[in-house]
Amino acid sequence: MAPTYNATKKDQTTTWTRTRSKTKTSKMGEESSLSVISQIWQKSGRCPKGTVPVRRIRKKDMLKAHSIEEYGRKKPSLSHHQIGHLNQKLDSFVQQKNHSKAILITMGYRYLGAKGDMKVCNPSVEKDDEYSTSQISLINGAYDDFECVESGWAVNPSVYGDRQTRLFVYWTADGSKKTGCFDLTCPGFVQTSNEISLGAAISPISLPGGLPYQITIYLYKDPYTDNWWVQYGEKKNIGYWPPELFRAMWSNAESVEWGGEVYSSTVGHTPHTATQMGCGGFPDVFHESGSMTRMRIHDNSEFLKIPEWVDDFSDEYNCYDVMYLGDYVEDPEFYYGGPGKNPMCP
Repeated sequence: MAPTYNATKKDQTTTWTRTRSKTKTSKMGEESSLSVISQIWQKSGRCPKGTVPVRRIRKKDMLKAHSIEEYGRKKPSLSHHQIGHLNQKLDSFVQQKNHSKAILITMGYRYLGAKGDMKVCNPSVEKDDEYSTSQISLINGAYDDFECVESGWAVNPSVYGDRQTRLFVYWTADGSKKTGCFDLTCPGFVQTSNEISLGAAISPISLPGGLPYQITIYLYKDPYTDNWWVQYGEKKNIGYWPPELFRAMWSNAESVEWGGEVYSSTVGHTPHTATQMGCGGFPDVFHESGSMTRMRIHDNSEFLKIPEWVDDFSDEYNCYDVMYLGDYVEDPEFYYGGPGKNPMCP
């Protein structure tokens, strides 16, 4: 199965972006990021047409979950959904229990898609039941019962059994209380691509002092079938979430988020987790932190647009910070991440 229309849209880049964040001057690094679409498993061969690659799930990984039903699902928590509009105080964000986010968010339209280039790194994850992700998320619904679809890369030992950087998709229809999961660990996402494997390790990745590598993720709604599709790179459609999974998301999303997330039972406590976000460094423009570039939204128009109103936000600025560059640059850039535990975040 394939989308019923061409998802490649014109990119309207003449829109000025407004933000309530302080203006910061960018001194860009000289090296541009290199796009990555390869995965390590592809070195051993490819899947024939009519089949899809599926990552083997090991019994010992499933036994790490509290129950088989909970395997591959995030721990239930509140949403980062903002009550009101972006001109309200940042206190109106509700922090998720045991979750720490550093994000760029836009609201105020009926969103039918979102896109971005994200730098691929391998942050350190301290414990096996913790994870660090970088993703694009489309969200709708009440703050305590939200629906979302998201995709990006993750270091998640409890799901994947190691600490490699892996491509993932995730969904929920009730704030992860009883529905949703990573990849194909539960019914929901329908994979159609025989070239890209969900949960497979990404290669190459960005290393300190080395070349920066990035992946391109595009989440979009098919207007004829209402399926939510995931596109990897610029042309590879991986698969879709059918609209029957959702109540509100079958129509549109109410907000879009770009950025990172860390899960740990010691988030917000002392001692804090040492699990890193992004590339492990605080935000900068010299390739030592996580970054999102070429961020776009898809509303009812025929163009992919730079979001007009955005806000950057972090749950724990001393642990994981954010930096948005929207003025005096050709295309807005978002930097995020941090080391977790450090002298300012004991």
